Amino acid sequence: MLADEDLVDNTTELVRPVNFVVDQGLRDDRARHMVRIAQLLYTFWNTGEERFLAQAVDPSFVDRTLPPGRPQGPEGPVAASAGFRRAVPDLTCELSDLLVAGDKVAVRLRFRGHFTGRYNGIQGSGQDIDFVAFDIQHVGADKIVEDWHLEDNLTFLLQAGLATVARA
Repeated sequence: MLADEDLVDNTTELVRPVNFVVDQGLRDDRARHMVRIAQLLYTFWNTGEERFLAQAVDPSFVDRTLPPGRPQGPEGPVAASAGFRRAVPDLTCELSDLLVAGDKVAVRLRFRGHFTGRYNGIQGSGQDIDFVAFDIQHVGADKIVEDWHLEDNLTFLLQAGLATVARA
């Protein structure tokens, strides 16, 4: 098995995982490929640049936790990113934890930025945004073919001043 530093694509434009663990039973080429696919996908979330998504996600991609109103397939992440970037134009995505095992990639992400745009017709005033998300990606022979995701939307809404918590 390759050393950890040999599994990460250190191309300057790709995000790098802060922490990662790779299944020791994977072939070196498959382990390196899966880490790179994750780097490509989360570089898309970090930049909003669709070219990274196209390299990471198969055209047959299926979102298994599709929110209402979001299109299925690769168009779903494009729509989600564009909508969120309208609210938080300086959005960044940190690949905090990456776990690679079998044909799955599991991650913990940290999104940060400032609510200076518009969300559901409401204009932000620069509020700090800092929330986490968790994903599981199923990598087929070449690219991601399906995923499951959970974002801490409540934290985003509270930080943006778009929701309040009732106190008992």
